[in-house]
Amino acid sequence: MSADERMPQKRPATGGKPPRGQKPKSGRPSSSGRQQAPAKNLPRRIAWEVLVDVETKDSYANLLLPAKLARTHMDPQDAAFTTELTYGALRQQEFYDAIIAKAANRSLDTIDPEPLAGMRLGAHQILSMRVPDHAALSETVAVIKSYAPKTAGFVNAVLRRISEIDRAEWLRRVTAGATAVGEQAIEYSHPEWIVRAMTQALKGHGRQASELQALLEADNAAAKVSVSALPGLIDRSELPGQPTEFSPIGVTLETAVPKNVDAVATGRARVQDEGSALVALALAHVEAPAGTWADLCAGPGGKAAVLAAIAKQSGTTLDAFDSSEHRVELVRSSTQALDNVTTRIQDARDATGPYAKVLVDVPCSGLGALRRRPEARYRRRPEDINALAGLQRELLRAALDACAPGGVVAYSTCSPHYAETVLVVDDVLRGSDIEILDAPAVLAEVTGADAEGFTSVSRGAGRYAQLWPHVHNTDGMFLALMRKAN
Repeated sequence: MSADERMPQKRPATGGKPPRGQKPKSGRPSSSGRQQAPAKNLPRRIAWEVLVDVETKDSYANLLLPAKLARTHMDPQDAAFTTELTYGALRQQEFYDAIIAKAANRSLDTIDPEPLAGMRLGAHQILSMRVPDHAALSETVAVIKSYAPKTAGFVNAVLRRISEIDRAEWLRRVTAGATAVGEQAIEYSHPEWIVRAMTQALKGHGRQASELQALLEADNAAAKVSVSALPGLIDRSELPGQPTEFSPIGVTLETAVPKNVDAVATGRARVQDEGSALVALALAHVEAPAGTWADLCAGPGGKAAVLAAIAKQSGTTLDAFDSSEHRVELVRSSTQALDNVTTRIQDARDATGPYAKVLVDVPCSGLGALRRRPEARYRRRPEDINALAGLQRELLRAALDACAPGGVVAYSTCSPHYAETVLVVDDVLRGSDIEILDAPAVLAEVTGADAEGFTSVSRGAGRYAQLWPHVHNTDGMFLALMRKAN
């Protein structure tokens, strides 16, 4: 679980931009009152609006964009185009910003968010999409003319300069003189500290550092929309789309608006990354004594829905907690088709139990989900990892305390960072009689795949599991399964 909505956000130390919401300095291009852009240019208008809100309001594209698409009733082709415009510009923002600074011959902190969003949008079309340059220029500038007309000429001039040079030459120019890590940071739009952290994560989880480029590329690749069919409510064969490679309850959809799928709208299926589904399926698969199950950090409710659906088939109930009222409401929405779920606003550290099975999907940096939440890479700072470390340990200890003798606890994160995964579990379990289970073997039983492909590190007879975007085409989920002594 990402901590994006739980921690104060800090401005990334990139580009020297002013804090979000701060008024621009005088003397730079400024925006005027907003007017409506032509309806025919709706995809670019929506993408631009999302980019501006992400930049100025610390909004999240994965929350804003689906809502906007649902309201417009776009056809699937336009919705897919809008999605690529938005997420593509965000995923490669660091690279485009370096190009914009050179093309504009000025620091980015002298450019207002509205024209800057237009330049990022145009740069993505020109350098990374099959959009003719003239269309990328004219249609993008048309959006700026409708919302910030005084800056339209400036945006047009910069985009024309960008279109005069191809991507390879721009890359050579903006990385000239950079260190090896600096080059990777610019080319793949990952801050340098994340490049280093990912290298360390690969090594720490038993993989090769040479996989780094593939991992960074996977973070910048468009992730298809995955949906889980909730067991007992609907079979995945009844859903449109292709079966997922690993999850036996998942499909990938072609549509960018999954709420148009009836099963999703009625709560019988859930938009969910395949990796998240596997975490819930793994915990459900492990044998444990009879008794209530718990999801201690349940928001927004995807894993809770899968767990509750499986629990219902054996007459078991699920307690789903979250400390945020908003996130509890999301859990209620996610489990609307199930009647065996109790939800409440509660700090997971106050859980009592005893529970037969406990999921603690802790707040984390979200570094394993950058392909779905690309803006997180610019908001996260190295110190966030340390700030979360204490909470993660407290939550795991609380989960173990709330677990019944002989029961099972699943600790998971959507981050491969070594300090949020292996180090947390090792530290909490040091000197205890908690049994570490073989999580990769459990995943192999659930998926039918080779357990070695999921393996992180071994701990005695047990092993942790780590999923990777570049290996499994899932978010970077970590999973540790533990059994409490009788």
